[in-house]
Amino acid sequence: MSDYNLSRLNFLIVDDNKHMRALVKSILHALGVKNVLEAGDGADAFKELRHFPADVIICDWNMSPLDGMDFVRMVRTGSDSPNPFVPMIMLTGYTEMNRVMEARDSGVHEFLAKPVSAKKLYSRIRSIIEHPRSFVRAGLYFGPDRRRKLNPNYNGSERRLGGDKTVTTPGAPGAAAVDAAPAAAPAAAPAAAAEEEEGAMSQDDINALLDM
Repeated sequence: MSDYNLSRLNFLIVDDNKHMRALVKSILHALGVKNVLEAGDGADAFKELRHFPADVIICDWNMSPLDGMDFVRMVRTGSDSPNPFVPMIMLTGYTEMNRVMEARDSGVHEFLAKPVSAKKLYSRIRSIIEHPRSFVRAGLYFGPDRRRKLNPNYNGSERRLGGDKTVTTPGAPGAAAVDAAPAAAPAAAPAAAAEEEEGAMSQDDINALLDM
């Protein structure tokens, strides 16, 4: 497993729970991140993006007045979006399959299930760094290519059509700010409580689903 120096990456945490924001911020600091900005909801976060050059956004789902899904769509497809290509990690305790797929189809890069830990968060950040994806415009969708593995024999409902457009992006987001040098091992941090719902998936199940 490669370790990365994350000290030069800018992170934006979007969550209406100040305790959760503080927890995620403390984990990021333990991972070596120095520049972290917080926002209490999607509307405030969108405003912050106008002057904060975020390399990664960590966003909660259940917020008001603008929730996580609406925020993701605004960033990806809004005509006034400051950075439609920014990597986004959806952090939530609602991990049913339909929610995971909705988040993917809204344009998130990664889905992180609560309770959050340094190890789990770092694994999603590392996935973004090590597996950059081209952005695709397909119908109403704009975001990272949802096909993480190339399957030339795939004939399902999400098969890309000739009119769909692949938008080339300049390498891995934030890659220039990441040093492929050993970083301190993720420090232990308190795990955040997860909202429980019937049919919830584990992080391993979510990763397997998104990697299909």
